[in-house]
Amino acid sequence: MTPPYVTALERSRIPARDVTARTFTDARTVSKDLLVHFEKTQDEGKEPTESLWTSFADGRVRLRIDNSCPQTPITVHQMFKESLEKYGSLNALASKKNGKWEKITFSEYYCLSRKAAKSFLKLGLERFHSVGILGFNSPEWFISAVGTVFAGGIVTGIYTTNSPEACHYIAHDSKTNIMVVENQKQLDKIMQIWNRLPHLKAVVLYKDSMPERRPNLYTMEEFLELGDDITDAALDDVINSQKPNQCCVLIYTSGTTGKPKGAMLSHDNITWTSAHCSRAGDMQPAEIQQESIVSYLPLSHIAAQIYDLWTGIKWGEQVYFAEPDALKGSLINTLKEVQPTSHMGVPRVWEKIMEKLKDASAQSGFMKKKMLSWAMSVSLERNLNCSSSDLKLFWTRLADYLVLAKIRNALGFSCCQKHFCGAAPLNTETLNFFLGLNITLYEAYGMSETTGPHCLSGPYIYRQHSCGKPVPGCKVKLVNEDTEGNGEICFWGRTVFMGYLNMKDKTKEAFDEDGWLHSGDLGKLDKDGFLYVTGRIKDLIITAGGENVPPIPIEDAVKKELPIVSNAMVIGDKKKFLSMLLTLKSVLDPNTSDPTDILTEQARDFCQRTGSKATTVSEIVATRDRAIYQAIQEGIDKVNMSATNRVHCIQKWIVLPRDFSISGGELGPTMKLKRLTVLEKYRAEVDSFYEELTDLQMEDFISRAVNGHFTGAPLYSLVSLHFFLKWLLHTV
Repeated sequence: MTPPYVTALERSRIPARDVTARTFTDARTVSKDLLVHFEKTQDEGKEPTESLWTSFADGRVRLRIDNSCPQTPITVHQMFKESLEKYGSLNALASKKNGKWEKITFSEYYCLSRKAAKSFLKLGLERFHSVGILGFNSPEWFISAVGTVFAGGIVTGIYTTNSPEACHYIAHDSKTNIMVVENQKQLDKIMQIWNRLPHLKAVVLYKDSMPERRPNLYTMEEFLELGDDITDAALDDVINSQKPNQCCVLIYTSGTTGKPKGAMLSHDNITWTSAHCSRAGDMQPAEIQQESIVSYLPLSHIAAQIYDLWTGIKWGEQVYFAEPDALKGSLINTLKEVQPTSHMGVPRVWEKIMEKLKDASAQSGFMKKKMLSWAMSVSLERNLNCSSSDLKLFWTRLADYLVLAKIRNALGFSCCQKHFCGAAPLNTETLNFFLGLNITLYEAYGMSETTGPHCLSGPYIYRQHSCGKPVPGCKVKLVNEDTEGNGEICFWGRTVFMGYLNMKDKTKEAFDEDGWLHSGDLGKLDKDGFLYVTGRIKDLIITAGGENVPPIPIEDAVKKELPIVSNAMVIGDKKKFLSMLLTLKSVLDPNTSDPTDILTEQARDFCQRTGSKATTVSEIVATRDRAIYQAIQEGIDKVNMSATNRVHCIQKWIVLPRDFSISGGELGPTMKLKRLTVLEKYRAEVDSFYEELTDLQMEDFISRAVNGHFTGAPLYSLVSLHFFLKWLLHTV
């Protein structure tokens, strides 16, 4: 079946018109005077343009231009036009249809985006209202997004995993005029809520065939023809009226800490970040080397959108679209076929690759295991110590030639020069595993509110465990530093967002009086300016005794010590001691990506080493498998021995019957742990950690102890001993 955007191209080739560049000249060097947030408002209750922030979709902001980032601000259309002149004949987008890659050039991409813009205008897209896009990454997603901006609307990506009610919240909040959906599954969600969306005028279906004719419902092919009677001049008038300090993209936060917030990004946020943050990561312009990347992460998240879509336009990259089941296993096949020059993944993606390789290694023969172990240890040592010894360099090159290069080829990374990781913290185990494959993972750090990366590592800016340095032109400072140098990370620069849509109070809370954006994250800066993220203020556990405990280092240490553990979450806020929820590594369902009951090969290998014959999670949990529980307790004991102090020790734990997942609600779309959701979902288990033992329970405890019935369960812990002594003293 020929894609509708290709059919539209064949029917009507629109010549690329020269559009006079409109430069925004009102931007001045930011001085202390201009940093003050004006409390006085203009007519209709809007913040004045001198303010660094706004909560209105049609608001304007003062751009953060200073001597460190003096570049002239431009709109998205101006950026595309500049690229069109340089890269017009190069392939831009590639998608697979019936087993064959179909490609369109930048010239065709631009023409199709103009067609989409005209059709949006025809359907009644109002200025600064949104077009919601609900579907997996595809050329139609990109064309709809760019067309939205050209038409003066605001691009609003919606996660495909969202429920109908979650879709309603975003569509209503952003005043969505048109919804672009991928398939019947997504269409059904919108049909359920359409009558409660007063601004929604039409829906466009871009993949599945039309189930039945309905008013204001169009296929993508029909949609692209709707605007044929809108003149180029009319569209150009809309394009030329756009300013770099106006909103063009909405990124909704995942809502892990409450109601999702719509982060408004300006044209300047998008164009400046695409140009300068990508170069800091050594992404090359196409005139030097055309980068090829694979698009597979959700485009409703800023990391994928800035990396795949906007940076792709800026530097003339060729974007290949993965299959919708990429994260269920097909991604590797696409990578092997495309052989990208650069690749970006969230930590969980890199962890899944690591786990698959470990499973494959566990099933291989003795000699293959030994060869891989030798090659990875040689590579890891070389990468960690940067030894200049000729002999070590020889062994490293030999290991790479004989073993590691073949593994990278099997992963699709033979031509990959840059491997990025962002959106969540990366643990040491994963980092070192890939160093063992001679793959350096360059960490990026930022937020939706900083248009993605504000700090970046790369081939020339790298320090282990650091997320690099602020992008040139951006600034970072720490406030409220403790004795160890940990402070809240604050941002300044052209990446910083406009504000939260319709949330004036939340927007004001995000900035301090000098205009710095407060991240809510904790970090350290070394003497060379490298940033290390050490935790999140909202995640920080404050015990009943007033001690501050960052949970992530403890959780990472437990996962490193116990390879059977998939997720670990520390509990202890306002509690007398720390406890932990654990999940075990299990095979994912290939159709749904949900965790099954079957243990992974790596987990089964762990079981065998401890003397257990268990092959499923339910076996271990139901029987409280003595060997496994004892091994877990011993692992936690080792972590406790390395704790900063006694308060940081885990004193109780439980193994949950199912691993965390997106569908289960414990993980967000980018695999971030939703701590509040987990606490609520497993409230009974958490409460049980902190219940006082009754006399009857303690008698049972003593009876089991006398009869040798302990199975390595949490009652092995120091807390159990504490309760026993307390009960004994009380009884006596």
